[in-house]
Order: sequence, then C-alpha cells, then structure tokens
Amino acid sequence: MIMKIDLSINLAGIKMKNPVMVASGTFNLEYAKIFDLNKLGAIITKSITLKPRAGNPPPRIVETPFGILNSIGLENAGIESFVLKELPLYKKLKLPLIVSIAGKTEQEYVDLIKILEKEAGISAYELNLSCPNIKKGGIVFSQSPEILSSLIKKTLTLTRLPLIAKLTPEVNDIVKIAKTAEKNGISALALSNTFLGMSIDYKKRKPRLGNIFGGLSGPAIKPLALRIVYQAARRVKIPIIGMGGITNFMDALEFIIAGAAAISIGTANFINPKTALEVIQGIKDYLRKNNLSLKKLRESLK
Repeated sequence: MIMKIDLSINLAGIKMKNPVMVASGTFNLEYAKIFDLNKLGAIITKSITLKPRAGNPPPRIVETPFGILNSIGLENAGIESFVLKELPLYKKLKLPLIVSIAGKTEQEYVDLIKILEKEAGISAYELNLSCPNIKKGGIVFSQSPEILSSLIKKTLTLTRLPLIAKLTPEVNDIVKIAKTAEKNGISALALSNTFLGMSIDYKKRKPRLGNIFGGLSGPAIKPLALRIVYQAARRVKIPIIGMGGITNFMDALEFIIAGAAAISIGTANFINPKTALEVIQGIKDYLRKNNLSLKKLRESLK
C-alpha cells in the first residue's frame, strides 16, 4: 500500500501546504512569471523599513567559493510604498504571506507593526533582527538578551499574528539567545541569517564590497547553519525555520532531521528560480520512498 504523503504543517498558527518557503530579500513577485507561487508553503517579503532606504554603496555583491557576499543594506521603498504598491499584489496569492520588517530602533519596529495591523491578508511578521549590513540596528537586536527581550515584549502587545525572530549567527551562544526569544513569547525562530565576512581584491589592494563587510550566504555556510538549528531545536519548544545554504531537497532534509519545522531557500533562488519547487517534490518523494511522515523525519535524531 502506497502511503499518502501529507506535507502540510502548522507553523505557530501559520497553516502551510508544505514546509518550504523563500527567504526575505531573495525572492519577489517577478518569479510568478516562472512558476505558480501558490505552490510554495509561504512567501516572505523583502525586509521593509519605516522610511525608504537607498542601501549601501556599490559594489554590493561579490561571489566567493561556494557562496556570495552581499551588502545590499536593506534597500527598499519604505512602508508607505509597500502598503500602496506591493501588498495588494501579494494579497492576490493563495498562500501565507509573512512580512519581514527591520528598524534602527525599537520604536521603528513598533511603528511598522502599527501600520501593517491596519492591513488585511498578512499571516505573520518576521522581525529581521540580524541584518549585518547596516550601521544602526541590525544584528545588535539579537546579540543582546536584554535588547531582544525588550523588543519582543513591545511588539507582542501590538498584534495577535505570529512573530518570527530572524536571529544572527554572530553570537557566542545561540541557545541562550533562542531561549531568550522563546521565554519572551516569540512564536518561531528563523535560523539563521548570513555570517559576516569580507573579500579583498589583491590586485587593487582594496575590499571588493563598497561597505567592506557583507553577509555570507550559500552552500559554504550550510554546515554552520545546520549546527545552529540542531543546537537550538534541542533547547526550545517553539518551531524553527531552518535556512543557510539549502540548494536541493537533500539539504532541506538535513535541516528537518536537525529539528527544523520548515525551511527557507535564499541564495539558490538566484541560481535556479525553481529550486523551491524541486525541493518540495524531493521531500515528498523521499518521504514516500522511506514510508515516513514529516514528524517522524524531524524526530530522527531524538
């Protein structure tokens, strides 16, 4: 008898048809020209800020062995433009919409949620607390337990929607930060954002990025990201979205086995826009072949 495979999950109240989503800043509505976006488990918008941001000076992207360094600097048109122009288009999709927000201060996160709470069609908020490419705010929000606690408490009072904390790997103890977020009421964790790095042009004897440093993503960071998910998943009860170097279904399976409830694909979207679809099908085929459920797969290492 062939086992019926059910890929649907409930991620902290977000009902998804499968556990595969696309990472903030790596995917937009233009991909709808390539495939039906409704096949995804969920979609996460590029991080939106209160005011428009021009981003960092170029060059902003540099290729590295098995990855890329990016220093975009959260370039976006701001919340007013997002609500007027982009949100109506996202609302037409028939899948959960997670809006990613970022700020320089606690108050900016508060103001962003207050504005978005007036809009329908949003399933959850991702608090980007870990962008390494901005001078104010950024990773500091998820490097200090005290600052993280304060921010979560203030934003929790503003909404009934799930809040996802996207944390930085640039900490001494990821478990301590993850447990702090859980203790203060965060709904889920996204682990993890990029690792801070740099590249130097030895011929010109200068940094290749205009901002000097950038966030390293891609296959190069997968073993590091996988370790972070494994550690956190064994110490917190809230769901974890695993990310970092996922390029195929086998990578995705590793994150789920490590304890991730869902996975998010980022850099691979630039190489193959259909990566997420291939990952969804690959997970399904693997579960059927091995007569497994997602739950049993995730509990493999317990």
